[in-house]
Amino acid sequence: MTEFDARRDAVPHESGIIVVDYRDPNAPALFAESLRRTGFGVLTNHPIPQPLVEQIYSEWLGFFDSEAKHNYLVGEKHDGFFPPAKAETAKGGKKRDLKEYFHIYSWGRYPDEVSDAAKRYFDLAHDLAEELLTWVDDNTPAEVKAKFSVPLPEMMHGSEGTLFRILRYPPLTGEEDPDAIRAAAHEDINLLTILPAANERGLQLLNGEGEWVDVPFDFGMLVINVGDMLQEASGGYYASTTHRVINPAGDSRFKSRVSIPLFLQPRPDVVLSERYTAGSYLGERLRELARNDKT
Repeated sequence: MTEFDARRDAVPHESGIIVVDYRDPNAPALFAESLRRTGFGVLTNHPIPQPLVEQIYSEWLGFFDSEAKHNYLVGEKHDGFFPPAKAETAKGGKKRDLKEYFHIYSWGRYPDEVSDAAKRYFDLAHDLAEELLTWVDDNTPAEVKAKFSVPLPEMMHGSEGTLFRILRYPPLTGEEDPDAIRAAAHEDINLLTILPAANERGLQLLNGEGEWVDVPFDFGMLVINVGDMLQEASGGYYASTTHRVINPAGDSRFKSRVSIPLFLQPRPDVVLSERYTAGSYLGERLRELARNDKT
């Protein structure tokens, strides 16, 4: 399928994102085109079982409501539980995000208080993410593809850096700082981010006209966005789009919002560009976040 065919057949959401049926023979080209246009893509009829996602939401809401989470406080390896007081402040932001979360790595700690559902999801989502990297690689113009030091899927071979973050945005109390939101405007650091539609809406992207628009987020959809490393590796052909999670209104204010993004991280030695390896880029961004957290 040519780029012209993808543009002709695509019926984009009002955000500009193309909602792609995973089973469509043209899915790889449509998906890559959506990433090219908006930095985001959305899949339906994908291979991630919705009951598994719902099980994770249910189990981990209970975990975040328990005192057991404090047994896994984040340490030097940056795995485990991050309480709200340790939640990140977005690059350029002034207020800490209104959230708590647990970092899961293939080598890291995992709570005894929940089932292995999140581990099973990690494996399934990781396999799908590598397939999506193949879709992108296969549908990238030759002159852009020539910038890749190795094919995109090979960047993941042997990587132990992929991060599965289980987030809870707690119910709002009305006592929050008026300038604080659940996730301030930011871009992701990694190659691709894989995210099932959350149990509450709120995800928005910043479009080319400078407007905040809702990302299509029906329950069962899978949202994928470009990270800064793919932007760097492609010389900007795939753009890492600014996005945020806004505070809800109405009765939704009193509900927790669960989100389970998987951040696909290449091996540290992978060359992204003349300026960066994946390791040097990650280190630079983490130092920026640390400095911002102290201001």
